[in-house]
Amino acid sequence: MIRMVWVVMVAVVLTVLYSTEIIVSRVFRLRGLEHRCRDRPRRWSRAIIRAARVRVEMEGTENLQGGRAQILVSNHQSWFDVWVLAGYLPVDYRFVAKQELTRIPFFGPAWQACGHIAIDRGDRTSAIESLEAAGRQVESEGSTMIVFPEGTRSADGILQPFKRGAFALALRSGLPIVPSAILGSGAVMPKGSFRIRSGTICVRFAEPVSVEGWTYSDRVELTSTVRGAVARLMEES
Repeated sequence: MIRMVWVVMVAVVLTVLYSTEIIVSRVFRLRGLEHRCRDRPRRWSRAIIRAARVRVEMEGTENLQGGRAQILVSNHQSWFDVWVLAGYLPVDYRFVAKQELTRIPFFGPAWQACGHIAIDRGDRTSAIESLEAAGRQVESEGSTMIVFPEGTRSADGILQPFKRGAFALALRSGLPIVPSAILGSGAVMPKGSFRIRSGTICVRFAEPVSVEGWTYSDRVELTSTVRGAVARLMEES
């Protein structure tokens, strides 16, 4: 309980501090917004992870290429998945997440100001348009789009079915897909629990899956192929 209170205090203080800095930079068009959007989320995430006394390990980072547009697909068990990727991913990134996050005070406006992508899951047409816009954005930036295709956190750690939006986008845009697996985050902070335990979170990356030669009609097979790659990463000892 004491650890949870401490983590919440650190998260709230730094969210207000860094978000205000980003929002002010955006509103007044101050120089350095791009740098702040790269630096502050990493500081924010790493501070939260340190407060929780969590150790982070990264395996297979050679499969990520900075400056190349790509889609990173990962399993999702805990809020710590976001902090680990935001804090330690060695490339520039953009998260794709539910629209509800934009309504969080301070965090939401700052998150949007930094170019992350909100998806209205209740409006399929709008969600597809948002994904298409996200694809164009990461292509122009040479950044990495982060997607949790399960759509929500897994309560028991078992990999859930994947939604096909990101895979359809990859086929239309030609962007490679990097399968990723996050292990240990569910033990640190399970879905539905506010208790935080110390521990180790390991992130693994597999070789990119090229969509060259695939067509839009192959989206179900592509989804299954990538999900299988994520599942294998989760099973590795």
